[in-house]
Order: sequence, then C-alpha cells, then structure tokens
Amino acid sequence: MPVAVPRQTDTAQTAPQKRGLTSGQHEPDESLVQSYDAFPQEITGPTVWEREKLLKDDSMWKKAWSAEQVKELEDSYEQFVKTGLGLPQITRGTFPLSSSVTSFLQEIREHIVNGIGFVLIQGLPVTEWPIHKSASIYLAIGTILGVTVSQNRKGHILGHVKDLGNDPTQIHKVRIYSTAARQFFHTDSADIVGLLCLAKAKEGGESDVVSAHHLWNTLQKERPDVAELLTRPNWYFDRKGETSEGQKEWVQKAVFYWHDGRLISHYDPYYVKSITRHVEAGHIPGHSPAQLEAIQVLEDTAQRSALHMVLAVGDIQFVADTEGGWQRPYPDSDYYKRGGTQVNNQSETCPLDAE
Repeated sequence: MPVAVPRQTDTAQTAPQKRGLTSGQHEPDESLVQSYDAFPQEITGPTVWEREKLLKDDSMWKKAWSAEQVKELEDSYEQFVKTGLGLPQITRGTFPLSSSVTSFLQEIREHIVNGIGFVLIQGLPVTEWPIHKSASIYLAIGTILGVTVSQNRKGHILGHVKDLGNDPTQIHKVRIYSTAARQFFHTDSADIVGLLCLAKAKEGGESDVVSAHHLWNTLQKERPDVAELLTRPNWYFDRKGETSEGQKEWVQKAVFYWHDGRLISHYDPYYVKSITRHVEAGHIPGHSPAQLEAIQVLEDTAQRSALHMVLAVGDIQFVADTEGGWQRPYPDSDYYKRGGTQVNNQSETCPLDAE
C-alpha cells in the first residue's frame, strides 16, 4: 500500500487533485536541481544506519501490537462495516482508530519519516480474519501515516505481490510484483510503502532494506564518480505504458537530489532498463556505458550493506521509499496526493486479490 505524506501547508491543487486523484509521475523542476558540487560529502544523523547496529538491537526496527490494540482494531473494523462504505472510502474520519493505536502509529510515522526509515510491526492475526477485514484494517492503519495514492494504471491503492504467471522479461509492460522474478533494490513512487504478509510464500518472501544515506556515504568514499553520475538529471525512467493523455512515455530525472537540506532519491532498475524500445525508435539516447556500470555499482553496494529479513504472516513492513514526506524538487511537492502512478481519470480501487 503506497501512501503520500502531505506537507503541513498545501498549495493550490490541480484539477485531478481536487477530484481526489493522485498526482502521478513528474520530471523535476529544473530550477531546483542542484549540481554534484552542492551535495555533502557525508550525511549524518538517524537516517544513516549500518546493518550491524540494527542486528545487535532489533528493537530499533521491530515493534509489536498488544492484545488490547488488536482488539481495538477489530472493534473499529466492526464500526466501519456498519457504515456500508467501500475500501477506497477508508479515511481517518470513516474508520477512526483508538487513541492507543493512533499514538502507537504516530510514533512509528516519526520513526519512519525522520528516523531510520523503516519498521516491522508484528502480530496481526490475519489467519483468523477474512480478507476484507485484513485489507480494511491495513488501509486504516495507513491513514495515520499518510494518504493513499494510486500505484498503477488500474488505480490500485491496495495491490498484491503474487505470481500471476506474467513474463518477467517483458519489463516494459509487466510489473515485477506480478511475476516470480526477484526484485532488485529500488524505491517506489510514493513517500511510504507498506507490505502486509497474508500468507507464507512457497519460495521467497524475503525482504532487504538499506539506508539510502549510508549508501550515498559509501559511494562518496569508494566511487565518487558513480555518485556524481547519479546526481545528473539525465537518467531515463520508462513509464511502462502507464501514461495519461498527452504525456511522454518516459520521465527524465536524477537518482539522487540535494534539496531543502536533505538527500533524497528515487530509483528502480527495471524502469531504467526497459527504455530500449524508445531508444530503438530514436526518441531518446540510450544510457552510456558509465551509467550502466553505475547501475551495477549501486546494486552491489546496496546488497552488501542491506539488512535482511523474512516477513512472517501478520507482519507489516513500512518503508520510507522516496522522501518520506520531505520537500522535494518536483512540481507536485506540496500536493496532498503526490507521486504514485495516475493514468487519466482512473479512480482508486482496492481489489481483494491480485489482478
């Protein structure tokens, strides 16, 4: 479930925003893009973490629901069912949570946005609940962290990581989470992304996370040439055909930005590698050999720095994916529903199974 974390003060919104739609993908505001020379040599603070420290003290990233909180979530769900509303209508107002649950989640939100950037919450009894109940409670939990945004052309604000038999080599049109292929290190186009484990996978189900700021520090020490390349706004990201009328089939931007005193990032190798058809058609240049090497260096560096975990049934993982609610150099930075993927006027949907 992807969510956008709105700023405290929102500027005037576009027409789609007024209709409750997400902003979608944008290219950066060129006037706000800073060159590599403006970037710090090293990032410090709680957003920088190393795997060894978190392995020694898993209380830094593992939390658990109390029995009382689970009961309060169930009571809130029963009240929501009585309203007759659908899952896309879940908000703080339509699905109010108890003060105990709300305080717990507000602390987690701060931990995600301004701390280490992720959390694993254990203990939801999803095997005892029907899928509608699990989905509803999961969405209600997300309302404390932000506002839901569409993540694909179908308007899914609730998606399913499930092998549908799709061909993972067709990366220009297939979402990898609908195949049996592995995911590489990436960020999604939302401030925070959540995963709720409903069932144990026959194989896989593992998750690795890494501090983007620790990753930056490592690149600055070991491969500053790669770090510099990743700050140039000349990387092409495929839209995979998820375009609204009048939009280009790709977005051009950097992987790292320095903006408003923060290092922010957005990257997905599948969206970078699937531009071949646009290159062959002569619409855009291909990435240079140096850029292709940078992709591999980025993946390898993330791999050796990552914290590995396996989600158990009932676990929720929340990750601050792009900026976690910080200001950013995009035209939708102050929008209520920023980022995500929006195709024309597709309304939000919450399927209860993969589609």
